[in-house]
Order: sequence, then structure tokens, then C-alpha cells
Amino acid sequence: MTSLTSETNRLTFRETDEAGNPTATYIYSGDVASPITASKTPAGRVDVISSSSSTSSWSIKPLFSSLGDVFLPSGYPHSVSNDYLPYQIFDSLQAFCSSIAGLLSSRAVLQGVGVGNANASPTSALLLHILQDISGRIATICFAHRVGTALEPECKTYRLAADVFNDVAMILDCLSPGVPAGPPRVIVLSTAGVLRALCGVAGGSSKASLSAHFAKWGNLAELNAKDSSQETVISLFGMLVGSVVISHITSFSTTWLLLLVLLALHLSMNYAAVRAVQMTSLNRQRANIVFSALLDSDRGLALELDLDPTTPTPSKNKWTILTPAQVSKHERIFYRDGALQWTQHSSTHTTTHHLGSAQIGVSVSTFLGGSGSGNTSFQRTLPLQRLAAVFANEFYILFLVPLSNKGGNVKWHASILLKQGCVVEHQLKAWAQALLATRVLARITMGSSIDAVLTVVEGTLALLNSDNRFERYLTGLSGVGWDVDIAALETRGGRRIDL
Repeated sequence: MTSLTSETNRLTFRETDEAGNPTATYIYSGDVASPITASKTPAGRVDVISSSSSTSSWSIKPLFSSLGDVFLPSGYPHSVSNDYLPYQIFDSLQAFCSSIAGLLSSRAVLQGVGVGNANASPTSALLLHILQDISGRIATICFAHRVGTALEPECKTYRLAADVFNDVAMILDCLSPGVPAGPPRVIVLSTAGVLRALCGVAGGSSKASLSAHFAKWGNLAELNAKDSSQETVISLFGMLVGSVVISHITSFSTTWLLLLVLLALHLSMNYAAVRAVQMTSLNRQRANIVFSALLDSDRGLALELDLDPTTPTPSKNKWTILTPAQVSKHERIFYRDGALQWTQHSSTHTTTHHLGSAQIGVSVSTFLGGSGSGNTSFQRTLPLQRLAAVFANEFYILFLVPLSNKGGNVKWHASILLKQGCVVEHQLKAWAQALLATRVLARITMGSSIDAVLTVVEGTLALLNSDNRFERYLTGLSGVGWDVDIAALETRGGRRIDL
């Protein structure tokens, strides 16, 4: 047994924060007690080496670090997604512009209700406030019922729409002093209250979805708390600057010029903020972009369906799988709900073909009634038994009907029934098949008869099922960062059937 009485032993503890950044190093030096003096507590020394020991006392780096601890989530930047910082920068700038513009509109509202007018009645101002509040509450209930399901899948759209509502409300507030007193002014101010209520619903709900996207470590509550701290500081700074601005800006023309400039900056910063977000869920628009690029690059589909014979086919199994960052560059903030669009990417430009529309999770009556294009006889004679047999092993049923024929360019409408037990994987497969079938129908000259449509539906389903093609699609999508377990295709309350 080796004696340790005369040997000096060291233990080194390296301390890091949540993100793995070193904060300090602790070195323990001491002698281990010998067997003769085993009852004696060994003495030792601890030396501390701080990670910032080389930083001079006047450096501002510790100050920035302290501010980061106050306003950024713990473990930043590893605890949040990569698009968190760009979004927060633009979001802070838009909040600053909104604070100043809000002071201008508040001053106009006070003038409209009679502040400074000896003949104004406090009771009438109170009644006006009550009417605005009632209108806003009713609008909140109706709006939440109408678009509640779509707020999470289309969170980027409603995040920007919320600020559009708010800016229009500010413009109405500033118009109110020039509107004749009585019902006209009441209507203008009540409309502004309704728009602010819509802003609250759309902004609050979409912001919650964005926060859930940013939080990577399950730190959603802390991220929201830090976001509130950021908004508080920015709003406070905006109010301080705005108090100076409104004390010097009093003329009508200057007020409107400044207001329009601030609102333009406000919307521009909001647009830049939502454009910076790289969502990882596949909603309808992102599914169109991802699947069109993926299907277009699949050599097997190109050879058998002749999707684009003029385009050189890539090598076998070399698929184009776009990442969330790439898709965000092609996303539109305001997008037609339910549109089926095929996007072709090249080294120089991107081409988008509008193929028609689609509804997923429809009721049986909607499925039988089609899209309301007027072809009622065609839609009511759907071969339900044959469709049920084709999709017997699937968790959905798909069929397409022609919408219009303008200049020989036929648009199609796809209706998708979802069966009990349908999960996100099946919904994505149904949407991908609808996109592929619509693309095939748009490029071939088989006509629009029931048999022709059924042939395409059966053929596209067989291709997606061959060699587990669609399952390999999902594996590839997951590998580049897509979360294929988030349901984001249904923007209305869906129905399920049990066949």
C-alpha cells in the first residue's frame, strides 16, 4: 500500500454556467491524514481562479454580462433557438415606435372626449369608455371563436396582423377629434376599441406560440418573464422620449407626419421580426414549399409521373430537403388559406405555380358537396365504395374536383376526410398526396372525369407507399430540423370519421 502522508493531492473544480461557459476554477491543495493521525481532520487550501480575472476593473464586459442575466433567458444562447435574438431586436424597435405613437393617439382621444373643453361632460366621456369596452369584449369573444384554431399554425401571420389592427386603431384615434360629436365620433372610437381587442387576441396568442418555439430547454415561463422585462424597459424609454416629443409637436400637420412615420417604422420592424422567425412546424404554406421541393427532386416520381420532363433529373436518392431557415426565406406572411402551390427552386430564381386549394379535416357533407364550384352532379356521384377500398389502409380519404378552367388552366380543389386515430404523420401524408395529385392533374391531359381523377389518386398513393417512400420523407425532414409531430395543417375545428 502506497503511503500518501507525504504526497500533496490536488482537486480541480471547473465551474460553468447553464450554457457551459466557464465562470471560475477552484483548486484544492492539501495533505491526506496518515493512519496514525486518522482522527485528525486534514488541512488544505482552496485557490480560486475567476474566468474574468484577466479582465481589467474598468472593462464593460461584466456590465454587459450582468444586463444579459437580467434581460436574457438563463443559458442564452443555447437555451433558445437561433432566431430568438434577431426577432427580439426588431420586436424591441417596434415596441419603441409603438410607445411614441401611442402617446400621440392618446392625446387625440383625450381631445376627442372633451379634455380642455369647459362644456364637456364627464358622464358622457365615461359612457363612451363603457361603450368602447363593451364593443371590445364582444369582438374578443367573436374573434377568438372564429380564428382560435388558426392562431398557432399561422402565428407569424397573426403576429403581424395584430400590429396592423393596432396601428389602424391609432389612426382612428387621431381622427376622432375632427369627427363631429355624437354618433359619428362614438362609431370611430368604438371601432378603434374593437381593433385593439382583435390586436390583444391575435398578438397575445401568436406571441405565446412564438415563445414556445424559441424555448429549447423547457424554459417557456422564464422566457416570457424576460420578454416582459425587455418590453417594460423599451416602453419606459419610449414614454420618456415620447413625453419630450409630444410637448413640442402640437400642430396638426406635424402630428400626422410624425404619426405616419412612426407607424411605418412600427410595421416595418414587425415585418422584419416575423420574417426572422424560422418555424419548425409544417403548416399549409410551409408544407407546400417543403413537399414541392422534395417531390420535384425525387427521381422515381419524375420518371413515372413525368412531372417535369424538361428538368434534368437528379441522381437517385438525392432529394432536395429544405431546412426551416431556407423555407423561411420563401414564406409569405399573409398567405391564402388552403392554397395548393407548387414551388420550383433553381439557382437563379423561384417559380410558384398556383394549382388550386385544399381542405383537410372536412365533414362528410362538405366532402360530398365538394367546393361549391357548381358541379353538383359530379360531386354527388363520388365513387365512395371505390374510394373507401383505395384508402382502406390509410387514415384519410382524398378526392379532387375541378374548380375552374380559365384559358385551359384547370384549378383543382382537394377535400380530405380524416379517420379516427389520424395523427400528424397521416395528415402530412394526405396533404403531400393532395399536392402531388393536383400537380399531376395540372400537367396531363387526361380530362376531369371521375375515372381520370381516381387513376391519379390511386397512382400517387401507390407511389408514396412504394418502398416506404413517405416514411423516408419524414425521416429526412426530421433530420434537417423539422418537427413532424406538431399538428399545424388544420386551421378550423376538424371532423373525424369512423368507416
